[in-house]
Amino acid sequence: LMLQQTQVSRVLEFYARFLERFPTLEVLAAAAPKRVMESWEGLGYYARARNLHALSKQVTGPEGSGTLPAHHEELRKLPGIGAYTAGAVSSFAFERRAALVDTNVARVLARVFAPGLNPKRPRDLTQLWGIAEAVLPRTGRACWTHNQAVMELGALVCTARVKRCEVCPLSAVCATFASEAATIVPTRRRKRKAPTR
Repeated sequence: LMLQQTQVSRVLEFYARFLERFPTLEVLAAAAPKRVMESWEGLGYYARARNLHALSKQVTGPEGSGTLPAHHEELRKLPGIGAYTAGAVSSFAFERRAALVDTNVARVLARVFAPGLNPKRPRDLTQLWGIAEAVLPRTGRACWTHNQAVMELGALVCTARVKRCEVCPLSAVCATFASEAATIVPTRRRKRKAPTR
């Protein structure tokens, strides 16, 4: 939840401190809302803190199981858990087969499979989610690796500003790379004259 709309470097300042104060869902659920908000102070997007507090109460309450559900469909029913967070938790925490699409993943999927799609358009983003699900490996453990790899690819190789196609492991199957390569006009080499004697 802390990573929603917030960079990892920013979250690292708060994460360990928050977990030290609230090491379990039970401790978080029992905390006063004011204490939760104090621990979140400076991170911004305070609805995330309220949602996390509500989530902990729901999971540990009389109707809850005491633990987070492993499947993304069940995670989506909890406060503050959207499609991306549900997929990330299901995939990374429980090694379940679950798709996740963040900004980086959406860009990679669009460039590789559907260059005509714009990840910023809701209907196109829905199609990219479909592609993300279609390309998932069969097992949860493989999905964990796959999801991490696509996220890293978008963050480090296929970035918003620079496409490093020469080092990209997907360039051989990338639709954007193929279309850009097709538009490059080869230059003719001049024939060298034979040296005169």
